[in-house]
Amino acid sequence: MGTPDIMKISLAGAQFGARVTLVEPVNIYGCVLGDDVFVGPFVEIQKGARIGNRTRIQSHAFVCELVDIGEDCFVSHGAKFVNDLFSGGGPARGDKSLWMPTRLGDRVSIGTNATVLPVSICDDVVVGAGSVVTRDITESGIYAGNPARKIRGLHD
Repeated sequence: MGTPDIMKISLAGAQFGARVTLVEPVNIYGCVLGDDVFVGPFVEIQKGARIGNRTRIQSHAFVCELVDIGEDCFVSHGAKFVNDLFSGGGPARGDKSLWMPTRLGDRVSIGTNATVLPVSICDDVVVGAGSVVTRDITESGIYAGNPARKIRGLHD
């Protein structure tokens, strides 16, 4: 019988702003978290990701490399970000040249179990629970569905 390789990365090489709260267990490495950021349990934030001031990331969320989240954002339970679109018919297998970035503006809320592909989302957007964001969002409002579509404005 073999012996498993056990990796116990909890916090490694991350940069933290003032008053950051982490609820263990978390897997956070090589990223930058701004001031007053909250990260719930069972969250992974990978190297190169940037989390803006006063942003909350709830439990079981996954923030991969090349994700930049603005200020005053909310990432709900189980939300996922993707940087590999399988453009070659399968996973990039570590070829980072095939990965693409994701950028969230300020005051963006991502609903429970939503999936965000490599896109850009403008300020003041709400993405509904379970939605899949496949295209850039350039107009503020509420978006939902698969693929996510604008349902209405924020103040309609």
